[in-house]
Amino acid sequence: MIEKMTIGRLANAAGVNVETVRFYQRSGLIDEPTRPHEGYRTYGEECIRRIRFIKRAQLLGFTLDEITNLLKLEGSLTCTSTRDLAAKKLAMVESKLGF
Repeated sequence: MIEKMTIGRLANAAGVNVETVRFYQRSGLIDEPTRPHEGYRTYGEECIRRIRFIKRAQLLGFTLDEITNLLKLEGSLTCTSTRDLAAKKLAMVESKLGF
């Protein structure tokens, strides 16, 4: 069974703060669930995985715009597109380091 959680529990589980979750929602990186007539918005496990992916990609040097593009990739070209984007990022980092 998928546990539903409030924004505070989501933020805690993903290792970010609530304002980061709200920023990602405003930026379109994660969906904002609808609010029930009486109650709080709830989030599922997939949202934790998505936030963790975003944070890992940032640690690797990807910008939020690049991460947005990664999250949009679907279909048979996904691996190729991701590999190409990662190779470009690696080349940029290596050039900065003087390799």
